[in-house]
Amino acid sequence: MPNILLSRRTLLQTSALLLASTAMPYGAFAQEGGRLVVAADSEPKQLNPAIAASNGVFFITSKVIEPLAEASFDGADGLSPRLATAWEGSDDGLSVTFKLREGVTWHDGKPFTSADVAFSAMNVWKPLQNLGRLVFANLESVETPDDHTAVFKFSRPTPFQLIRNALPVVTSVVAKHIYEGSADIAADPANSQPIGTGPFKFAEYKPGEYYLLKRNDAYWGEGEPKLAEIVFRILPDRAAAAGALEADEIQLAAFSQVPLTDLERISKVDGIKVYSEGYEALTYQLVVEINHRRKELADLKVRQAMAHAIDKDFVVKTIFLGYAKAATGIVPQDAREFYTADTEQYPFDVDKANALLDEAGYAKDGNGVRFALKLLPAPFFSETRQFGDYLRQALAAIGINAEIANNDAGAHLKAVYTDHDFDISVGSPVFRGDPAISTTILVKSGTPDGVFFSNQGGFADAALDALIDKANETVDVAARTELYKDFQKQVAGKLPLINVAEWGFITVARTSVKNASNNPRWAVSNWADTELES
Repeated sequence: MPNILLSRRTLLQTSALLLASTAMPYGAFAQEGGRLVVAADSEPKQLNPAIAASNGVFFITSKVIEPLAEASFDGADGLSPRLATAWEGSDDGLSVTFKLREGVTWHDGKPFTSADVAFSAMNVWKPLQNLGRLVFANLESVETPDDHTAVFKFSRPTPFQLIRNALPVVTSVVAKHIYEGSADIAADPANSQPIGTGPFKFAEYKPGEYYLLKRNDAYWGEGEPKLAEIVFRILPDRAAAAGALEADEIQLAAFSQVPLTDLERISKVDGIKVYSEGYEALTYQLVVEINHRRKELADLKVRQAMAHAIDKDFVVKTIFLGYAKAATGIVPQDAREFYTADTEQYPFDVDKANALLDEAGYAKDGNGVRFALKLLPAPFFSETRQFGDYLRQALAAIGINAEIANNDAGAHLKAVYTDHDFDISVGSPVFRGDPAISTTILVKSGTPDGVFFSNQGGFADAALDALIDKANETVDVAARTELYKDFQKQVAGKLPLINVAEWGFITVARTSVKNASNNPRWAVSNWADTELES
C-alpha cells in the first residue's frame, strides 16, 4: 500500500463526511426559516435553567425558557426586556416591582402571569437554584396585585444593583401549572422535557446524538423566531466540529468548540466567520477547586505551595494560546466596577512551593512523593482537561502525586458537588457581572450538597461569610463596591481555591448565519432574531 500524506484540512473534511454519513434522523428538512445545526460538546440531562443556572444548560434551553430580562449592548442599564418590560427598586432596598409582558403564552397554550413569576422565585430560584440561593437569600414574598405585576418583598435590604445585574442569569421563569404539586421539583421529569415561553419549543433529545428545538408559532415577539428549527448536534471532538463546519454539515460552533489552534486557518476559509463578540457578560475563570475535608489541603501552607507550583503565564500561552489572561484573584480584571489588583499573589516558584511543604511537615518518601491526591478535571472544555494534565505535572514537581479521574459531565458534577468524591478539581466558574451572582457562592459556607458550581469543598470561614452577608445587604453602591474589594483580598489570603486564568470564548459560524453575537450573552440567549440566509 503506498504512503499517502493527508493534510489537516483533508482529515477534518473526511471527519465531517463520516459524521454526515451517520446523520441523525431529525425528520424532513425544516420549512420556511430553515434548520440551524449547532455543535454541542456537552450533554446536560437536566435542562431547567431555573434550577441549574449554567451555560451548558443555558446554551440549549435559553431558547425555550425565558428570563425577565436579557443582557444588551445598547439597552438601558445593559439590559433588554423579555418577560418583564420594566423594573424598579425601592430606595430602602426592601422591594422591587416588575411589570410583566402581556399576551404571552406557555408552549402548552396556558397564559403566562405574575403567578408564574411568584412561583418561580419562591419555589425554585430561592430554595433550589445554584445562584439564586444567594441573590434571593432575603426574599420574603412575591406579591401579585394583578396578572402582570410582581412585587418582590425582601426581609432585609437587598441592593437593586444586584437584582438588576442578576436578571439575565437567575430569573428563568417556569410554569406554575407544570410544577405546582411536584413532590420534588429538582427531580421532576419536566426538567428534561422543558416547557417555556421562548421562541422555540423543546421537541426531542436523542442521547449521544442531538437535541431538537422547533419554532414556537405563538411566540410573543413579532416576526420571530426566524428559524424553523435548531439542532444541537453532540460533537465532543472539537476537531470534528471544525471539519463539520468546513463541510457545511453544521453552521455554528460556539464556546470555542473549534480548537484555538485552528482559528487562524479557519478564519481564512470562504463562507466562515470568526466572532470574539458575544461573551462580554460571560468571563470564564479557570480554578483549582479544593476539598478542605482532606487534612493536607486544610493546611494553608499546602494550598500556598500548590499555587506557587502553577506557572500561570505558561498556562495562558500554551493551553489558551494567548486567548486568556493570568488571574490575579477571584474577581476578573474585566469586571472594572469591582476589581482590585491589591491582592496577595503567588508567583511561579517551585523552590518556594517545596519549602512550604517541608515547613508543613510533608516530607518526600523514597520515591520523592509527599502524598497523593485525586484530581478531577471538568470535562466541559478541552482547556479544562488540558489544564488537568498540566496540573498533574506541576504538582509532581513538588512531590504531590495527582491521580487523574476523568468523568463525563453528569458524573463529574455528581462527584464534586454532591458526593465530594475528589481532592482537587479543575473548575470553570463564570463571573456574571456582580460578585454576588456567581462568585461569592464559590467560597461561602453552608451551601447544601448538590448545588452545582458552589463551595462543596467544605471551606468555612466566619469572617468571610459575614463580609459576604454584609455586602448582600448594602444598598449604597460605593460602600458595596469597597466590601467586594475587601472580599477579594480575604479570598486571596485564605486561598479556599486557586484562580489560574480568565478567558472569553470564540464563535465560528457560516456566513449564512445572520444576527450572530449581537448581545453580551449571545450564545446563551434566545436566538429569536437569528436567521439563515438561503
